[in-house]
Amino acid sequence: MDLTGRFHNLFISGLVSGESINVNLFQVQRSKKSPLCLFPLCVLLRLEAITMAAFLARRLIGNRSSQILGTSSSSSGAFISVARAFSSSTTPIKATLFPGDGIGPEIAESVKQVFTAADVAIDWDEHFVGTEVDPRTNSFLTWESLQSVLKHKVGLKGPMATPIGKGHRSLNLTLRKELNLYANVRPCYSLPGYKTRYDDVDLITIRENTEGEYSGLEHQVVKGVVESIKIITRKASMRVAEYAFLYAKTHGRKKVSAIHKANIMQKTDGLFLQCCDEVARKYPDIEYEKVVIDNCCMMLVKNPALFDVLVMPNLYGDIISDLCAGLVGGLGLTPSCNIGEDGIALAEAVHGSAPDIAGKNLANPTALLLSGVMMLRHLKLNKQAEQIHSAIINTIAEGKYRTADLGGTSTTTDFTKAICDHL
Repeated sequence: MDLTGRFHNLFISGLVSGESINVNLFQVQRSKKSPLCLFPLCVLLRLEAITMAAFLARRLIGNRSSQILGTSSSSSGAFISVARAFSSSTTPIKATLFPGDGIGPEIAESVKQVFTAADVAIDWDEHFVGTEVDPRTNSFLTWESLQSVLKHKVGLKGPMATPIGKGHRSLNLTLRKELNLYANVRPCYSLPGYKTRYDDVDLITIRENTEGEYSGLEHQVVKGVVESIKIITRKASMRVAEYAFLYAKTHGRKKVSAIHKANIMQKTDGLFLQCCDEVARKYPDIEYEKVVIDNCCMMLVKNPALFDVLVMPNLYGDIISDLCAGLVGGLGLTPSCNIGEDGIALAEAVHGSAPDIAGKNLANPTALLLSGVMMLRHLKLNKQAEQIHSAIINTIAEGKYRTADLGGTSTTTDFTKAICDHL
């Protein structure tokens, strides 16, 4: 890649602050001896790209971050995507596993036990990714970890803590960006036998995962004034809209709702809506509606049965999907899967790392287990997926073994064993 292209990739995917430019996997520190002047995006983009690229390249030499993305001396930064094929359901499948922070390792162990009980032939390629620096690699996240997902094309991720207001960039966002996981899919459905306010919730949220307000473009303009830039592109909007309508068609869904705020953000959300409109015309058999996000929130809490598949930009999807999780009992019961190009899928638990109960055998593994079910369905292992799903649902419905967040007194171990017994 030439210097112009390198600068573009580094800047657009970077995180800009008043004290440093966190350019995704790189970091340029500002010092008194070598000040780095920061300009608003509109000014920077008017500068000659080659001049800025050469300047940044000189500053970046030798300063590649050793923590956000560490690497061993034997590996390169190149990604090689390997096609996969399965000869039978018993052929061991290589899949990446990121146990995560806090309760992550405990609930990841539950998944391993349940998959073993269900005779799912998985060969886990386990990698440390988390907020604590791995002493083996002196990093939070390594190139090898990303390459593992790109090679195996499928993975499962536990919860990862994100620093609030300071510290390193969110590892969740970094994974989505670097793996180009453009769509986050979250099914929200009522669980039989587990009583909540509603008993008829059955909807899917599909969230654009790579841009919007989460583009990572924040900086201080002057002291006391900060700016965050929202990026919406036709390419990303068309891609997630196409995925949403195709998902609806292949899963027998009847309606797609595009969630927006185009009445206020006429350019950005307006472009997103234009793309949804364009894609909707190709699927005349699927009902299509446009709903302003504030009205969507009101309608969801009044009557969630009004919705089927919801597609939306990044920030709205983050908020709405959590709201939907609350309708069915919380994030501890809600699965999630991130979809990328070339058939990549990274399923994940979207709840927090719960450091207060980590290591106490109290965690509820349901969300990660159900996310594992989504991973198996992505791999077309539908028989095993259905067996595990039924075992989870039946265990919760019976009520004998439930963790504290579900109103019971069971340990993680007891709850996991009960699921295995149903298999």
